[in-house]
Amino acid sequence: MLEEALDSIPLYPRRRLLGTPSGGSISVRRGGRSDAISSRPYRPGDQVQMIDWKASARLSSARNDDEFIVRERRAEETPAVVLVVDRRPGMALYPRDLPWLHKPDAIRRIAHLLIRSAVHQRALVGYLDIASHPGETDAGTPFWRAPRAEAGAWSATVHDDVDASLSDAFDAPQDGLERAFEFLATRRSAVPLGSFVFVVSDFIVLPPIDAWTQLVGRGWDVVPVIVQDPVWEQSFPPIDGVLVTLADAAGGQARRVRLGARDVTQRRRENTQRLEALQAHFARLGLDAVLVGSADPEQLAEVFLEWARLRLERGSAR
Repeated sequence: MLEEALDSIPLYPRRRLLGTPSGGSISVRRGGRSDAISSRPYRPGDQVQMIDWKASARLSSARNDDEFIVRERRAEETPAVVLVVDRRPGMALYPRDLPWLHKPDAIRRIAHLLIRSAVHQRALVGYLDIASHPGETDAGTPFWRAPRAEAGAWSATVHDDVDASLSDAFDAPQDGLERAFEFLATRRSAVPLGSFVFVVSDFIVLPPIDAWTQLVGRGWDVVPVIVQDPVWEQSFPPIDGVLVTLADAAGGQARRVRLGARDVTQRRRENTQRLEALQAHFARLGLDAVLVGSADPEQLAEVFLEWARLRLERGSAR
């Protein structure tokens, strides 16, 4: 089961879709928000915009008579999977050679798992972050790949874009997620109702409640993915009396300090309470947050499988 989970996870929507459910589309999507699933002759009462004029012209030419072909299409509510990634400096705080969570690796593996899951279920895939990229000087520029489902080719493109983006500097502004939410609101036509929006961040810098309310109000299935180191962010280690270099998780500024036992206890309490408050914040918004504390593929699969299992149980109970 776990080996299968490493390839993909089931994506269960929170709400029942009016059209094609998540992962239910059969054809490969080539633009727009609906797929042609069959064709038939025109019948009185059909809408003019349903007519396939090119197919009608070919058939009329072949039969030497006026013939009209109508395309029947899927409902417009086939959801997408959109990844919104936080690239603040604090998200690259711990180098890969230290024994703590290297968030860029965790984000990359989370993104790959979700992209594979979306493609496996024939869903659209999109990506967004706010940070600088090669050829750009503004760290607040949106890097946007609109949702598409071009099977393996588009999957590989998104994988490459994610890898390239996470290899660049983590230099997004502190309000990068808020800006990403605002940008996504302008792309409503590209992100169908009911789509998954996975927001990947440590949420040390939390967008204001209004930004979350507006994002949820778009009718999307918003899933916060909390990426925090278990030792330094979810808790705090017993380092009283030891001279260490500590960095501000929000801004990434480092300084040498020697903490006493009381300071260590206080920091541990603050970190624990901050995580509890964050999870309560998402629960009040009706969001099923995912807590990630490791970049290990098997542990990531277990975390997301548990998220999927809880979703399925809640959906069955409704």
